[in-house]
Amino acid sequence: MGAASSSISGSEPFGRKLCGLEDVPENCITAMFMYMEPPEICLLASVNKSFHRASRSDAVWEHKLPCNYKFLVRRILEDQQQVGEKDKLIRRKKEIYARLCRPNLFDAGTKEAWLDKRSGKVCLAISPKAMNITGIDDRRYWEHLSSGESRFGSISYLRQIWWLEAVGNIKFEFAPGKYSILFKIQLGKPIRKCGRKTCNLDQVHGWGIKPVRFQLSTSDGQCAMSERHLEESGRWVYHHVGDFVVENENAPVWVKFSMLQIDCTHTKGGLCLDSVIICPFEYRGIYTFFD
Repeated sequence: MGAASSSISGSEPFGRKLCGLEDVPENCITAMFMYMEPPEICLLASVNKSFHRASRSDAVWEHKLPCNYKFLVRRILEDQQQVGEKDKLIRRKKEIYARLCRPNLFDAGTKEAWLDKRSGKVCLAISPKAMNITGIDDRRYWEHLSSGESRFGSISYLRQIWWLEAVGNIKFEFAPGKYSILFKIQLGKPIRKCGRKTCNLDQVHGWGIKPVRFQLSTSDGQCAMSERHLEESGRWVYHHVGDFVVENENAPVWVKFSMLQIDCTHTKGGLCLDSVIICPFEYRGIYTFFD
């Protein structure tokens, strides 16, 4: 028995060398990557040439891309291309995934879309410039402030108004799932004092008398509404409007959202509007307060 074991251990190929990672077939690596998150795949791409080739496989990255990625390429990436560069648009699925994970402006820079790097789910931000807002072009009521903290480089500051109505909409092809809409708002005007960021609250008034109404509706009949007094001053707050569900693939959905305070018995002012966020429902908890 011992002689047999000795013979086996010293025979070819067992006695020559042990199998290593370089011996793993590329199709097995590709199959393994199907169950891993994109950051992990990119990390393992440096193991050896087989892992590197498998990490660039279209089969792997098409599995990671959302089912509506062709729409995203048409609506977002092609929108960024100049007319003479359409034929140079990226084709490999890994490159498409990487590009979509970056913040991508579209619709003349008034909207932004990006994929979550781990899940591949799409998020959207919509600038006040893409919305219909009462008196937005009248400098007696509104002021546009440059901001390095905003995705769009500027925010809209409300000095004072009697009737506030901010309404926006977007037609977009969402992947199936549940989505939340949030308004990003701050009470107070951001300023710099002695080189430090601070907030001027002198013009903040009128938000504690009657609640602000947030609403959403979709082209397939879904509706949601919430009301709240705006009380947090000096910090950005994401106010949850409501949620909607997308059931069908490759079917564009109109989503309309609004913020209203139309009680004309008093004025209100001192409010900053940065953007409206549309994100997967499970990410809603990320958007709370931040200084």
